[in-house]
Amino acid sequence: MARIIDGKQTGQAVRAEIAARVEELVQRGITPGLTAILVGEDPASQVYVRSKEKACHQAGINSNVIRLPAEISQAGLEAVVQEQNESPAVHGILVQLPLPKHLNEQRIINRIYPAKDVDGFHPQSIGNLLLEQPGFIPATPLGILELLRRYQLPTRGKQAVIVGRSHIVGKPLAALLMQKGEYGDATVTVCHSRTADLAAVTRGADLLIAAIGSPRLIRGDMVKPGAVVIDVGINRVEDSSAKRGYRLVGDVAFDEVEPVVAAITPVPGGVGPMTIAMLLSNTLRAAETGESV
Repeated sequence: MARIIDGKQTGQAVRAEIAARVEELVQRGITPGLTAILVGEDPASQVYVRSKEKACHQAGINSNVIRLPAEISQAGLEAVVQEQNESPAVHGILVQLPLPKHLNEQRIINRIYPAKDVDGFHPQSIGNLLLEQPGFIPATPLGILELLRRYQLPTRGKQAVIVGRSHIVGKPLAALLMQKGEYGDATVTVCHSRTADLAAVTRGADLLIAAIGSPRLIRGDMVKPGAVVIDVGINRVEDSSAKRGYRLVGDVAFDEVEPVVAAITPVPGGVGPMTIAMLLSNTLRAAETGESV
């Protein structure tokens, strides 16, 4: 039986540690502040923002959600971002993605001051990551590394395979795993939808991260016995027996893979809770280092 890497329990521990540090900071007269900007009525985005708002409240971080109509102009949204850039009470800014199609997402992200870019998506943040310089790291890759550390699953000298090349997970995670250190120093292969014979590549992985958004793509015969598997995918699949008519599954066929590997994250309850925990961590760090305007 594989060791279950429990992101829910670990995320709760991380958030408790953050809350203690926030309390110390508040006693010194600084209350960390996070602004989330939500454009339109996308149901998934609404859920994500509410989760972040609740987590901030529990950690003692001021949470401000700015809800804007879907028809807002590019200039209008950029002006809202600039207002938050200039607010001394705001240490972190995140713009909930995706945005309506008429808006240029990258231009909006570029408007966020790097010192407040707690999502780690600004080009300067990505550049700092690649150059191994101080800066904010995207929350999901950072959460994955935190899970590996806390479960004492070092990556040094390991063959790591990442399935998915997104700017949010795949690419920054590859950069992290290549950095020097016990939880770096991996030989990294990044696979994607054009990879020939995906199974042949994944079977060589000591550490396999699935982050491509394809339900149950990774099957039991695609993994190396004794590997560590991190499932980033969260996919809705129809299930008439479920109360809501659907259930959540990962990019990994858990029932097939779990008997084969040494350790695995579940879905839900794996990487997801760590993403929010590391967003709070980034916000706290922004406040602690005094990088706000």
